Amino acid sequence: MAGNSRRRGAIRKTGTKKGQVVGSGGQRRKGLEGKGPTPRAEDRKGHPAQRKAAAAAARAEKKRNVAKKQAEGPEIIAGRNPVVEALRANVPATALYVALNIDADDRVKDAVHRAADKGISILEVPRDELDRKTGGAVHQGLGLQVPPFEYTHPDDLLAMARDSGEAPLIVALDGVTDPRNLGAVIRSAAAFGAHGVLLPARRSAGMTAVAWRTSAGTAARLPVAIATNLTRQLQAWASEGLMVAGLDADATLEIDSLDLATDPLVIVVGSEGRGLSRLVRENCDVTVSIPMAPGVESLNASVAASVLLAEVARRRRADGRV
Repeated sequence: MAGNSRRRGAIRKTGTKKGQVVGSGGQRRKGLEGKGPTPRAEDRKGHPAQRKAAAAAARAEKKRNVAKKQAEGPEIIAGRNPVVEALRANVPATALYVALNIDADDRVKDAVHRAADKGISILEVPRDELDRKTGGAVHQGLGLQVPPFEYTHPDDLLAMARDSGEAPLIVALDGVTDPRNLGAVIRSAAAFGAHGVLLPARRSAGMTAVAWRTSAGTAARLPVAIATNLTRQLQAWASEGLMVAGLDADATLEIDSLDLATDPLVIVVGSEGRGLSRLVRENCDVTVSIPMAPGVESLNASVAASVLLAEVARRRRADGRV
């Protein structure tokens, strides 16, 4: 009879659906319960999306570590043109790295001669070592080591401004993250008689090698301070008698009417896209705008700062303050 054969392979296995089977008696109820929603692909171990997310996180962590290392130690300006430009701009440097057996064109010769004239150490290193020092940047056989920037305390910055014998003039940056903009602002601040620049500790560019180069060396003689909290620092300076003027596209006051220019003044410049943050704007005594031709939405942060600083300098000269 079918199913009763004792031949090998003909015996029905217990627990199959065919015919009567013994029930579980509720013993496997937990096994039948749902296990919740299906995890996202990024959370499933071994899934391609999970491996991709883990690799992206590792890359981000590596970038953070590199940035932290650069912030804590010397930075290397990489590339022939950037190195020559930095040396011409009198950017402070401690060493010039030259890769062994490179093609010494005019830029390499110029860099070596300028470094020698400034008393900067010239070191020949293997190309792979220069690759490591520059973090894999395109260095073209040249790297210039720049020491960590020494920031000034905000209180010391104000004290130096007052000791100058002039009405203090300080530029504060709010959310300017491009080091080229920072360097250009520092250069303009020095050109138009400002006494220093204030940066927030977060969401701001720092004095990197790029900022050094863009400042054309003026960062060596103009103090740059860092505020733990920009809003509180502006409030503290306001209590010390300084007026705070924020540069804002939606301001009701144009720079032609900035009568505060001759008073002790802090000029706050926001980022090109976001402008001033809400709290910073609320702590400004006035907000000023730059009149522009129709069709032009905004100016680069460093350009806008230059325009306002030039107007302040003009008013101070006319008033005999400088």
